[in-house]
Amino acid sequence: MSHTTTRISRLNTVIVPVADVDRAIEFYVDTLGFEKRADIPFGGAYRWVEVAPAGAATTIAVCPPPEGKAAGNRETGISLQTDDIDALHAELKAAGVDVDPEVSRMGDPVPPMFWFRDPEGNSLMTVQI
Repeated sequence: MSHTTTRISRLNTVIVPVADVDRAIEFYVDTLGFEKRADIPFGGAYRWVEVAPAGAATTIAVCPPPEGKAAGNRETGISLQTDDIDALHAELKAAGVDVDPEVSRMGDPVPPMFWFRDPEGNSLMTVQI
């Protein structure tokens, strides 16, 4: 068996294509409480916007998709972590976020979790660790 090394040292940014960048900023910053780390115009009408929970190393870029590609309604594969899944679920539900009806509890080793969707239908998972 060969041993492979990599020069990749961390996960930096994941991209969620959105049609309405301002609405995405409002959701991720105002509703979820993330920080806006970057908001940089580029390529004419485009903006590169990164958001993240305070202190997180990995960011989420919310930006328009490439020309000819659709935005929204994606399974992002993003998993967020909380220390109080029930409180977060209740808070998001009270804020009008499209959350699963209840927290899923499958038992060990699967942590309690639920999915929620941003205003464009992009799904993110939250787990309690």
